[in-house]
Amino acid sequence: MMQGCENPQMDPLPRRAPQVCYRTGEAAALLAEPGTLALFGFGAGTPASADPRYLQVALEPFDADAPLELWRVDAPVSCGSDGALHWSAGGGWLFVALELDEREHGGPTATARLAYERLHRFVATRAAQHVLRVWNYLGAINHGDGDAERYKHFCDGRAAGMGDFFAEGFPAATAIGHHGDEHRLQVYLLAGDQAGLRVENPRQVSAWRYPRQYGRTPPSFARAMALPAQDVLAISGTAAVVGHASAHQDDLDAQLEETLLNLETLLASAGMAAGFDPRSPLKVYVRHAADAARARDFLQHRLPGVPLLLLHGNICRRELLVEIDGWRYAWSGE
Repeated sequence: MMQGCENPQMDPLPRRAPQVCYRTGEAAALLAEPGTLALFGFGAGTPASADPRYLQVALEPFDADAPLELWRVDAPVSCGSDGALHWSAGGGWLFVALELDEREHGGPTATARLAYERLHRFVATRAAQHVLRVWNYLGAINHGDGDAERYKHFCDGRAAGMGDFFAEGFPAATAIGHHGDEHRLQVYLLAGDQAGLRVENPRQVSAWRYPRQYGRTPPSFARAMALPAQDVLAISGTAAVVGHASAHQDDLDAQLEETLLNLETLLASAGMAAGFDPRSPLKVYVRHAADAARARDFLQHRLPGVPLLLLHGNICRRELLVEIDGWRYAWSGE
């Protein structure tokens, strides 16, 4: 059954990238703000909402007063639902979210395939057909050994379901394991009516070229995506990977240092000045709860003033302790 909503009180303005920030406050009040394209709450304690623009993400924050993540555009926003699929659109931008229960769809591979088939079919009906950024959150991501690991099943299903979804090139993406119901798969994306510019990291092998040791099907994502106006870089999940190998096993500080080096390399590859600022919200996925305080202290020292949201999540490789993704907006003069 289709359900919809309309927020017509804004006049369209010249296009720019969605503005992403962390905000405190009631979800209803933020959803009522003009131009709200999407809003995210984190963890089971976050109040639910029937608004299609709101997603309760299965990842638990380490801070009890964790903010919400808000996406805003300079245009009126329409939104709707079609069963488990929810969407909103405005100003040439499209948000789509889908949540599925693997028990209802034949397991992790079949569910990932179905998710990407449904997303593909829906996006193909919209004006904004260039998928720029995707997030994947799945339960028990590291359960199973070798090719039986759940993350590898997810990669198999994603590839089978995407078809020519990413014929023009892979989007930026994140895949993280949550600690909720292991059968719960959440996928959401940002698309635009214009193509972005894919950015790779010269320190790393492109993910789709990983050797066979990482699974039957290599991951399908770009390291980052410069959005169409090229005033913001959408950064994929980034960890301590050099070439295609994980670095600094069991050393949190060294992994954080390597991750920051990879982030700076991405900025340079995108033609952006070094460094992050208060307009650059980052998510920090930490595998072990005992490491959260250390990771926060390290990053607050190295990235003063940068908004950080620390979440309890498992990285797609068991030896990796931390991963970072987020947004970097261009500074004046870049």
